[in-house]
Amino acid sequence: MPRVSAGHLAARREQILDGARACFSRYGYEGATVRRLEEATGLSRGAIFHHFGDKDSLFLELARQDSRRMAQVVADQGLVQVMRDVLADAALGGTGISWLGTRLEISRRLRTDPAFRADWEKHSRELTEAVQGRLERQRQAGVVRPDVPIPVLTRYLELAFEGLISHLAMGLPADDLRSALDVVESSVRRG
Repeated sequence: MPRVSAGHLAARREQILDGARACFSRYGYEGATVRRLEEATGLSRGAIFHHFGDKDSLFLELARQDSRRMAQVVADQGLVQVMRDVLADAALGGTGISWLGTRLEISRRLRTDPAFRADWEKHSRELTEAVQGRLERQRQAGVVRPDVPIPVLTRYLELAFEGLISHLAMGLPADDLRSALDVVESSVRRG
């Protein structure tokens, strides 16, 4: 049997993650059946589960990957930019970064799955630390208001983010949300 290169394995893994992201986003965790995952990835269940032991491991890897990407955007541009990216992706029908679908499933599983909640705590902390770090750097640069403690501003932005996710999940109108995000952003800035 011929050896498969590391590059080929990495490309196959990304193919699986990309297809699974679309599948989970469209059908949710429960609706993303093995058959649907096979269709979305264009691969057999054997190929999928060779790289990821089971559906839960596959979803957790997507959630971790999204958390890392979000933390990077937060570090570079702030949590409001993540919100803008989610909003823009939702306007495109979830065909871009698709953070919305993953975040909805994370929220649902946090509420219903204690084991997932315990595993996810570390990744949630990573995003919170990225938000706090960004706010602290921005405060030192004179951009962030000095009268509210950084942990309070962090919690405020996280609540705004989760509120945006809920709003979009309910299918409510999104036409004025860009302006609402402008208000959120200006509320943390120095007057």
